[in-house]
Amino acid sequence: MLIGYARTSTTDQEASFEAQQEELRKAGCEKVYREQVSAVAKERPQLDKALGHLRPGDVLVVTKLDRLARSVEHLIALVRQIEASGASLRILGLGLDTATPTGRLMLTMLGAVAEFERSLMLERQRVGIEKAKGEGKYKGRKPTARAKSAQVMDLKAQGVGPAEIARRLGIGRASVYRILGRRLASGDTRAAQE
Repeated sequence: MLIGYARTSTTDQEASFEAQQEELRKAGCEKVYREQVSAVAKERPQLDKALGHLRPGDVLVVTKLDRLARSVEHLIALVRQIEASGASLRILGLGLDTATPTGRLMLTMLGAVAEFERSLMLERQRVGIEKAKGEGKYKGRKPTARAKSAQVMDLKAQGVGPAEIARRLGIGRASVYRILGRRLASGDTRAAQE
């Protein structure tokens, strides 16, 4: 059985997402698992489901290597997991199939090149940021949670819990706790009210 996996990092990539799914269907995938989550996310539930669905003789199909793995180590771990279930991996964009020794070798080499390219890109980004900071042009990301401190405190005073405050304001729960803790440390008694 051919089982497809489609992924984009954000919901803004809708065209790419649909194109992947169409390509997987054309390749003959009977089941396509799909999700819109960053490759570096710790949890990718749909990938986990796809891997759990694999049986001996099945093939996990992706359109591109970067849709599946975030690093060479991750790629190798995924390939081991796929092969442990008796299945193989096929990457359509590369014409690569791990069912063959050549396919496994090429996959490892391509994964190493992809990781190297990403490292170079991150290094160029760091250099650019340092240069911009030196020229006074880089200010960093505007702190969104701190700007909502008053709203956090008002909601807390109304008896709203930290998780609900975070959800309502669109900030992280850790940010809510940080704001509440900062206010407590400064002697703001409103933060102590439960």
